[in-house]
Amino acid sequence: MASAIDTQEFARGLLLEMWDHDPGVATAKVTTPDGGTTERWVDMRDYVHLAVCVAATFRAGDGITLVEIVAAEAEDETDGSVTVIKTSGVVAADALADWVFLECSAEEIVHLGEAAGYELRYVAARITTQHAGDEAMVAYVALTNRPSTVRTPPTTIS
Repeated sequence: MASAIDTQEFARGLLLEMWDHDPGVATAKVTTPDGGTTERWVDMRDYVHLAVCVAATFRAGDGITLVEIVAAEAEDETDGSVTVIKTSGVVAADALADWVFLECSAEEIVHLGEAAGYELRYVAARITTQHAGDEAMVAYVALTNRPSTVRTPPTTIS
């Protein structure tokens, strides 16, 4: 028999989002599940740390070649403030399920933003693939600064 207790310890203190990254281009692209139409950014206002894990799921070419954590003042990238916070450096994701993990703190984001003259708030994984048909699964995990409400829904299935 399964437990009837509603345990929400992880969900109260973490944000977990998972996206099927389908960039549709062979250039650097912020996590997007729909060929570049919708980008997935995290508002760091309520978080102190962010980690991203990017795993190759479909290779039309040589797969993932670079993963970065980038931050911006706005989610739409139009203000020119996009700043690289962390980088994997060049990688060769030459097999399915090869993965790259990066993390950063809100302090790092603030520090690098101030050095560049920006108030960075929105953060995302930016993935470069060798071929427009290369795809990846991207997980965002953020540690909240106020673990009081559930941040991660139990399902996205409707």
